[in-house]
Amino acid sequence: MNRAVSSTSAPQDHLDDPTHAFKTLRPRLHGIAYRMLASVAEAEDVVQDAWLRWNAANHAHIDNGEAWLVAVTTRLSIDRLRAAKARRERYTGIWLPEPHMIDSPVTPEEIRERADDVSVAFLMLLERLTPEARAAFLLREVFDVDYDEVANTLGKTEAACRQLVSRARTQLRDGRARLTVPREIHLRLLGKFAQALEQGDFAAIHELLADDAVLVGDGGGRVPSFPKPMEGGRRIAQLFYAAKLRFKNELRIELAVLNGQWALLRFIEGKLESAQSYETDGERIVRILVQRNPDKLVRLAAAFGGC
Repeated sequence: MNRAVSSTSAPQDHLDDPTHAFKTLRPRLHGIAYRMLASVAEAEDVVQDAWLRWNAANHAHIDNGEAWLVAVTTRLSIDRLRAAKARRERYTGIWLPEPHMIDSPVTPEEIRERADDVSVAFLMLLERLTPEARAAFLLREVFDVDYDEVANTLGKTEAACRQLVSRARTQLRDGRARLTVPREIHLRLLGKFAQALEQGDFAAIHELLADDAVLVGDGGGRVPSFPKPMEGGRRIAQLFYAAKLRFKNELRIELAVLNGQWALLRFIEGKLESAQSYETDGERIVRILVQRNPDKLVRLAAAFGGC
C-alpha cells in the first residue's frame, strides 16, 4: 500500500519552541485522529487535548517530539474510538463518516495516495477493525511509522503489532476497490451525472448508473433516510429524478473535492442538503454514499455558504 502521508520530521531544535513544533506537526496529528475517528469534530478535540498535554509536558525529558505527539494523539484517538463505537451501535439508521475538505495534494502521486487512504469508502472499511488494530494499521500502512514506534505507542511487542497489521490487511482486503479509476475519468463521469441531475434527465441519470448500483444514506435520525442500502440503478435514478421534480430550480448540484476525491454537494432552496461520495468502474456509478445528517454537514455548509 502507498504511504499517503509522510513524516513532517520537525527538527529536534524546534523543541526549544514547543508552539512552533506543535504547529508544524498539527496536520499530521489531525490526519491520524481523523482517520481513526472519521469525525472532523472529534479529531479536532483530540488534537486540542494533545496540545494541552504537550504544553504541560517537561520537554527536557522528551527525546523525540514528533514520536511523543504521534503516540499521545493515537492513544487519545483509541480511547475516543472505543466510546464512539458504542454510540455507533445505537446510531439511528446507517452510520457514515463525516465528510472532510482536506488540503489539496500537489503532485499526481499525492492525489492518488490521498484519495486511497482517506476516502469515505475506506473510512467505512476501517470500522471493521478494533481501535488498536485500526491504530496499528494506520500508523504503519498510511503514516509509515516504524514498528518499534507502533509498539511503543500501543504498549505491545513489535511481533504483536506486526500481527495486528497483518490481520487488518486481511480484514480489509475484500472491501478494497479492485479497480482504480483515473481521477480525470472519475471527474468526467461525475460531471455528466451532475448535469443530468440538474436537468432532470431521467434517461441520462439511469444510463450512468450500473444496474446493480447501491445507494447508502446517513440521516442520523435527524432527517429522513433509508434504514438499509437501496439497490438497483433504476430505483436510484427514480429517487434522484423525484427530487428534481419536487424542487425544480430550487435544486442545485456542485462538484467538490471531499476526502481526496471528487464528490457532489446537493443544495435545496439554497441550503446544503447532502454530500455525496461516488464509486465508479470508469464507465458507470456503482455505489453512492450520501451524508444527510445535518450535524455532519455543518462545516461543509459553512464553507460553501449553504447553512
